[in-house]
Amino acid sequence: MSTREVSDRADPIVESLDQLAAPMAAGEKPRAAWRIGTEHEKFVYDLVDHHAPSYDEPGGIRDLLMALTEFGWTPIEEGGKVIAMKGADGTVSLEPAGQLELSGAPLENLHETCCETGRHLQQVKAIGDRIGKGYLGLGMWPDKTREALPIMPKGRYGIMLRHMPRVGSMGLDMMLRTCTIQVNLDYASEADMVQKFRVSLALQPLATALFANSPFTEGKPNGYLSYRSHIWSDTDPARTGMLPFVFEDGFGYERYVDYMLDVPMYFVFRDGKYIDAAGQSFRDFLKGELPALPGERPRLSDWEDHLSTAFPEVRLKSFLEMRGADGGPWSRICALPALWVGLLYDQTALDAAWDLVKDWDMEGRELLRASVPELGLDAPLPGGGTLRDIAGEVLSIARSGLAARGRLNAGGDNETGYLEPLAEIVAAGKVPAERLLDLYHGEWGGDVSRVYGVKSF
Repeated sequence: MSTREVSDRADPIVESLDQLAAPMAAGEKPRAAWRIGTEHEKFVYDLVDHHAPSYDEPGGIRDLLMALTEFGWTPIEEGGKVIAMKGADGTVSLEPAGQLELSGAPLENLHETCCETGRHLQQVKAIGDRIGKGYLGLGMWPDKTREALPIMPKGRYGIMLRHMPRVGSMGLDMMLRTCTIQVNLDYASEADMVQKFRVSLALQPLATALFANSPFTEGKPNGYLSYRSHIWSDTDPARTGMLPFVFEDGFGYERYVDYMLDVPMYFVFRDGKYIDAAGQSFRDFLKGELPALPGERPRLSDWEDHLSTAFPEVRLKSFLEMRGADGGPWSRICALPALWVGLLYDQTALDAAWDLVKDWDMEGRELLRASVPELGLDAPLPGGGTLRDIAGEVLSIARSGLAARGRLNAGGDNETGYLEPLAEIVAAGKVPAERLLDLYHGEWGGDVSRVYGVKSF
């Protein structure tokens, strides 16, 4: 989730609805300026007893963050607490229960992305070896109850933790017990954004299936391959889902603004503190009638904050965020941006992907999204067949898109090799969660704690 450093009272007051599309329009970039931003989260655990470390305990999350200063990172504080680190590779921040996230820098190619990921993991592993901490690349804690998990000292998390139970049964699980990989990608124009949004939203369930990696809850199989994805089905319906309006004629920045104005607020950030506005209306804020700040009108930074509080399968800010994948190990962190860059950053590939999904109806898209957490590649496609039937074709389109980009590393290799972990999944016909379940029912003898012996990174 986003990390704010300061509140900027100098940015413009929002005077009209026209200003609300400005952050999205400002994201337009020529193809040569398109970048790749990759975010990935991991669970931190104690090597001795596997507990999730608290913020303040010796060798805990604060100490882990501060140890990153050895590698040139500098602290970001909130309320006198270090809650993130910033550096050349982006930002290292904390999710609500201490999940560690790298929000990477915007990079030109996948070779740079994978090097960035490798540097980060080398750094945190070196620190972990010294302070007795390990990391799990999964989509959900396999054995922890909510009550067993610590809470990090970030103001927005306190507001969200209070609000989540009012609007859904699994929002606290989303915050405390899940990890994801995300990719942020650019667009050239409003029309380009629309095509990319539609393709990525329609195919997001395929990413969910290929990266499904959360089959355990509190030590037992939970009946799902991606329980993390299932959790979103009852987190907060006002800010999640497949966004049917994206596929309607006339969709563009203004329609997304209308959607966001109907998403209830969480907070307003002022003078370094988060003010609770959970459930209140940004439309009221525009009129100076927000109960949390009566008489005050929003600034553009308030709107940009608000854009970060919706959680659909694909999210629009000044770029598009792909949000469908479970957390996973190093090779799959590199594979997710490879999939989406291959599909979206070459026009021929993008057109081919759109041809594959353009005739799907909304009912079929919703059924596919609802089915994929449990069924994975066997989830039903609109019009017949399953995801398994198109997975190879989609990877082929992505591979051709990456080859067309022609971005070579020092050894002369293009970016297509980063798709190999996904090609192996498709060839074997088993998603990562199914492999974990085979281990659980086989050599692990029903003991989920054996997952701590699996090499994650």
